[in-house]
Amino acid sequence: MPRTISNTSPFQYLHQIGQLELLPALVQNVLVPPAVVDELAAGRAMGLDLPSPEALPWVTIQAPASMAALPLVRDLGPGESQALALALEYPGAVVILDDKLGRHVARSLSVLHTGTLGVLIDAKRAGLLPAVAPLIDRLHACGFRLTAKARQAVLNVAGETAR
Repeated sequence: MPRTISNTSPFQYLHQIGQLELLPALVQNVLVPPAVVDELAAGRAMGLDLPSPEALPWVTIQAPASMAALPLVRDLGPGESQALALALEYPGAVVILDDKLGRHVARSLSVLHTGTLGVLIDAKRAGLLPAVAPLIDRLHACGFRLTAKARQAVLNVAGETAR
């Protein structure tokens, strides 16, 4: 499996729908930059139900050696910036991020990426989930934004029909 690096939102959403353990089942180890740890801690301090990556045995917290290789993008958050910088240090790594701008920057840097929905699809393909549709509904209830067209596309890829 390729090295996997995660941004904040996949940790948040997978945790909130009770599916965070899909990550180690799929990839064994996930690199998380310090900014992601900080963003999750800030959310917990505000009372949100978020995981503590530093307490998970399958997480390695690692800062990027340099941020210089990452182009200056003003609206990219610290978690996305550090996750993408780490990915540049590990050619062939996959970054898990949901932010539209972060995904755009990943494509422009030729960084392999997926998102929370991609994790769910991979888990279904690996036989770890019977269906993704109910989990998409739970994500939506947690504030995950997804258009009806994108939802249908995900269900098509997962081999499920829309309800």
